[in-house]
Amino acid sequence: MNSPAVVLQARDISRAFPGVQALSGAQLTLRAGEVHALMGQNGAGKSTLIKILTGVYAPDAGVIELLGQPITPESPIHAQELGISAVHQESHLLPNLSVAENICAGRYPRRPWTRGGGIDWRETERRAAELLANLGIKLDVTQLAGPLPAALQQLATVARAVSTDARVLILDEPTSSLDADEVQALFGLIRRLRDKGVAILFVTHFLDQVYEVCDRMTILRNGRFVGEYACARLDAHGLVAAMVGREIATAERPPAAETPAGSASAPAVLSARNLSRRGQLKPMDLELRAGEVLGLAGLLGSGRGELARLLFALDDRDSGDIAIDGQPAEIDDPADALRLGLGFCPEDRKHSGIVADLSVRENIALALQARMGLTKFLTLAEQRQIATKLVDALGIKTASIETPIGQLSGGNQQKAIIARWLATHPRVLILDEPTRGIDVAAKQELMSGILDLARGGTAVLFISAEIDEVVRVSDRILVMRDRAKAGELPRGATEDEVYSVIAASHQP
Repeated sequence: MNSPAVVLQARDISRAFPGVQALSGAQLTLRAGEVHALMGQNGAGKSTLIKILTGVYAPDAGVIELLGQPITPESPIHAQELGISAVHQESHLLPNLSVAENICAGRYPRRPWTRGGGIDWRETERRAAELLANLGIKLDVTQLAGPLPAALQQLATVARAVSTDARVLILDEPTSSLDADEVQALFGLIRRLRDKGVAILFVTHFLDQVYEVCDRMTILRNGRFVGEYACARLDAHGLVAAMVGREIATAERPPAAETPAGSASAPAVLSARNLSRRGQLKPMDLELRAGEVLGLAGLLGSGRGELARLLFALDDRDSGDIAIDGQPAEIDDPADALRLGLGFCPEDRKHSGIVADLSVRENIALALQARMGLTKFLTLAEQRQIATKLVDALGIKTASIETPIGQLSGGNQQKAIIARWLATHPRVLILDEPTRGIDVAAKQELMSGILDLARGGTAVLFISAEIDEVVRVSDRILVMRDRAKAGELPRGATEDEVYSVIAASHQP
């Protein structure tokens, strides 16, 4: 049987930035009618390679060929004209335009019989509807894009990308904000595009998704090409080992019998009673003990993140009392929470976590300086000492502590945010989706760090949509459903038990 035709080939691609060799001799081959995974740890060079393929960056060395002909994409628009389209993690549809307007943006059909050749809106809607129908997407093209669910926005974004007759479609973390059913809808579209002969590059940190939808994979490590493999010939264990260059251990709580007693009987560091916010969280209670990891599990929309924001006073609560060490605490804003020893790593690190233009050092020092107030300042020497110690302790990959944090990979940005709170020596640390969008090895390092924090006496509230992560590290699991507490499970609970609580009917 003949191998599928090569559509795009990148050979010996190199690219350096100040202090960092992002790519060195990287390779990638995409074939018609195949879904090809690009795998590697955060910082392996995946994003840089994608930006080179789409004309955001020019390579320092190397050759890109499309259908056997050398190409030099000079911008994302130029790359689209060549036949290379990309869909990124977040939808970039314009919310105030209709689906049809978004799909045809920049290529609106004109009415030649009118003065100035105005846009033919009827033809715009017809073309958009025809495209979606051919892709098996049921969507009213006249409705505004803004109110659409995330999954439909992502499907429409993919449709817009292939409307340019793309030969190559790059999907960069397209499932990170989708639930299980929405992921399956996107996978159905990917398979239909694959069957039409499109070469698809799929980037994800979810290993199960790689084996569900991909045919081959290319692995990068430290900017270098490790190898290309058929997915059927390299299992998940071998994939992770190839990504990190070594075997990695899974971070998990030891059995209860092997764990020193203390956390289970320790007094509550933080407790909340009757905490609620209209439309976001129904009244509920919570206790968090010193040295404990309390897992918070639930599906999207269950109220996990809303609870975290109320505890840290990022949102105002309609009811409820919070106590620290059994004493009533006035927590009306994040400054109060910080002063009382709470730390909060938000789900959206790019918009709510990092300050991209500030250095790694400055980002790490932010929370500690805020807690110290306006009358005392950390000296530059103190900031450098704190940042250097935490960068080394957490294995943050950066050319320097003076590097703008926006230049770091997602996983290293996440570690730097956690370092920010470690600098304050928090008594309670709230982690909202700390492993989202980072690679397997970085996840394990973060999970090990979380367990080390608990062993040091910090009370940790660990929130994750990945139920397997929750059951591995938690002492107790608080399960949420429909913006309320659905149940509580002890250490050792299985994923199936968590899902059973989520799926159970409300008791009368």
